[in-house]
Amino acid sequence: MAQKILITGGAGFIGSNLCEYFIGKEYRVVCLDNLATGHMHNINHLLKNDAFTFVEGDIRDLETCKKAIEGCDYVLHQAALGSVPRSINDPITSNDVNVSGFLNMLVAARDEKVKRFVYAASSSTYGDSESLPKVEDKIGKPLSPYAITKYVNELYAEIFSNTYGLQTIGLRYFNVFGRKQDPKGAYAAVIPKFVMQFMAHESPVINGDGNYSRDFTYIDNVIQMNELAMLTDNEAAINTVYNTAVGDRTTLNQLVGYIKEELSNYDSAIGDVEVIYGPNRAGDIPHSLASIDKAKELLGYDPKFKLQDGLKEALKWYWENLK
Repeated sequence: MAQKILITGGAGFIGSNLCEYFIGKEYRVVCLDNLATGHMHNINHLLKNDAFTFVEGDIRDLETCKKAIEGCDYVLHQAALGSVPRSINDPITSNDVNVSGFLNMLVAARDEKVKRFVYAASSSTYGDSESLPKVEDKIGKPLSPYAITKYVNELYAEIFSNTYGLQTIGLRYFNVFGRKQDPKGAYAAVIPKFVMQFMAHESPVINGDGNYSRDFTYIDNVIQMNELAMLTDNEAAINTVYNTAVGDRTTLNQLVGYIKEELSNYDSAIGDVEVIYGPNRAGDIPHSLASIDKAKELLGYDPKFKLQDGLKEALKWYWENLK
């Protein structure tokens, strides 16, 4: 019988892409999501597949976690409340979901004796460290409640590896973007938000002078990392964390230029839309750039999409699905 994966947050942006990918690889997939930030339209097309099971539930409830994980071989834990500003506005809920919910999933995974627990960590863990590129074993102090929660995840995962023998791998995501990323809501990620504004001929607002830079990472690179982390048989690669990125950085000004240029191929009027500059955002780090040497060496990671390649794919999807 095909192996079974629990994907938490499976109706969200990254989770739904993982569900789709692993169903395509003929795994059995259980998707657990409370639909707080995920959407049924991301997974509706999978519901008719006998290998796919949707469980509507919250990781803050241990019994729900235990029910969802029954019979699973692997966990890909994506469920979390993302966004630095959201965590600053409401640190208690971010902590409940990202720490208590994470601990529930670890306990359920330990009790079910799954083969491996792969989880979404975050580049926010690097905090105030100014060194570039970011290397996994050199972090600074967290700059937001969100960053604290994601670092606590790493500490808990390490304890569960050492104490209970649960195999864990954390993936520190760097500014992931791509199809199915939600452009709506107060905490929308920068790329889909800018895209929707340009498509509506509205001026996007850049926080600061536009010279802050990020390691923007296309969704297919993230899927590759999850698969490698889940299946690696290299013992040296387990019970640790990896940067999940491209290893290249782009300023917000460059990013907006690329988006504008690409979207102008669909609608020439977008080329005339002006950009507005606002104040810097609390909790933001100026620059982010990952070293991906560890993932290459231990997991065989080989990212196929640089920023502009990924943008072409993502913008085509947005134009076709959200215009």
